[in-house]
Amino acid sequence: MTALDTRAVHAGRSDLAGLGVHVPPIDLSTTNPLPDVDLGGACYEALATGGLPPAGGTHVYQRLWNPTTGRFEQALAELELCDQAVAFASGMAAVTACLIAAAAEGRRHVVAVRPLYGGTDHLLATGLLGSTVSWAAPDEVADAIRPDTGLVVVETPGNPTLELLDLARIAEQCGGASGVPLLVDNTFATPILQQPARFGATLVLHSATKYLGGHGDVLAGVVATNAEWAEKLRRVRAVTGGILHPLAAYLLHRGLQTLPLRIRHQSVSAQKLAEWLASHPDVERVYYPGLAECDPQHLIGRQMTGPGAVLAISMRGGYEAAARVAGACELITHAVSLGGVDSLIQHPASLTHRPVASEAKPHASVLRLSIGLEDVEDLRADLAQAMASTAEPLSTAVAAKP
Repeated sequence: MTALDTRAVHAGRSDLAGLGVHVPPIDLSTTNPLPDVDLGGACYEALATGGLPPAGGTHVYQRLWNPTTGRFEQALAELELCDQAVAFASGMAAVTACLIAAAAEGRRHVVAVRPLYGGTDHLLATGLLGSTVSWAAPDEVADAIRPDTGLVVVETPGNPTLELLDLARIAEQCGGASGVPLLVDNTFATPILQQPARFGATLVLHSATKYLGGHGDVLAGVVATNAEWAEKLRRVRAVTGGILHPLAAYLLHRGLQTLPLRIRHQSVSAQKLAEWLASHPDVERVYYPGLAECDPQHLIGRQMTGPGAVLAISMRGGYEAAARVAGACELITHAVSLGGVDSLIQHPASLTHRPVASEAKPHASVLRLSIGLEDVEDLRADLAQAMASTAEPLSTAVAAKP
């Protein structure tokens, strides 16, 4: 097998020379000519039920399958060491498809370990899709599993405070390959730093909007998995209409080529900033896996090849200080999301984790930072001036305490 960096550049492109092109083509067709009624019908049947296009057949209709989207799926599957991948119009569409696929087999119960992305937490907690959830500590997963459990859902590093989970131990509690499928949100780590399938995960989820695209200009989700689960997810995608648009797939496929370079450079900067922030008098605590106290299980170097480029801080001044710093940054953009080439800062309790139950909501003093490709000294200077800011408190309309 070729090295990870080589796969990032070449995955999903093996047939380009035969096509006489150097860059993957973009197929925008919403419908495709049918060679004849019988073959057209057979292709429709295969794609609508979760299969892949038959050899010599037709793609029929973009909601069922698209070759540009398929190229990105193939590339991501190779990077995650999985058989296949299935791409969706957003990360939440991908989560939704996993829950629906499990429920279709009569397994509506989910075991989940917090923290999770706020949207996933909200979807599980409210039971909007008819599922029920048992929240469990990492060492309580096995005890929480029931006969109707369809998924165990975890995220590591966790959003927003970067807790790490030992995936091999979680997978063992799931019962291994013949047990309950383990879904791992790998958005923060990406396949460059962590490949959950190596440690027993069945489903590897990404909000591809983040690092996979890397430029803040595409919305997408993707699940890498085995062939059996990929067929289930494609079946759900075909009937619910959640397929990723081919232009977005093209941008994501292109983004994978620079993913290793971006992740490693951003991680180096994040490490430097975390170490500096850990000694800052206005910062009560830094959450970052690259700090020894944040990796008590020594998973960096064993499960992850690096700590990543997201960190969180807890401000000594509580919510007021956190809100002031977020609003005072000039180079770092105050906005949700993460994983782009530019640095972002946000207040999770007010935004991404606003709908999370109070007992699991991040503390109001916490800020999350996604470190981009800017010079690290410029980022440090911006944070320093923001923390030194004497700006007036935000208006009550904006700064209502969560």
